[in-house]
Amino acid sequence: MTLKYLLDENVNPVYKIQLRRVRPNLTIWSVGEPTTPTKGTLDPEILLWCEEYDFILVTNNRTSMPVHLAEHLAQDRHIPGIFILNPKLSIGQNIDELIFIADASFQNEYKNQIIHLPYSYSLES
Repeated sequence: MTLKYLLDENVNPVYKIQLRRVRPNLTIWSVGEPTTPTKGTLDPEILLWCEEYDFILVTNNRTSMPVHLAEHLAQDRHIPGIFILNPKLSIGQNIDELIFIADASFQNEYKNQIIHLPYSYSLES
């Protein structure tokens, strides 16, 4: 399955550069690019965009995103998924996780879910 990632505006631009370098055929867009939500767009509107265009949101937003997702689902809406980057992982480790997920995913596997990275392994305490 080929996932499509939308990086929110607070995700370091190096993620897009490195993901495209490693997986040039993976669709990776960032908020603020043409045809994506503009910078400053509120999270609920970004979720609507992701639903309409079938993109998984990649974000650092651990605090309010669960609330926004719950409100989105309460309106009988859906989302392909939300991946939350892990600040305890290096950028390279987070990128490896995103690539692993893209390579190993099934159709609708992350529908209406928030996935906290790492997904493929556990961090040691």
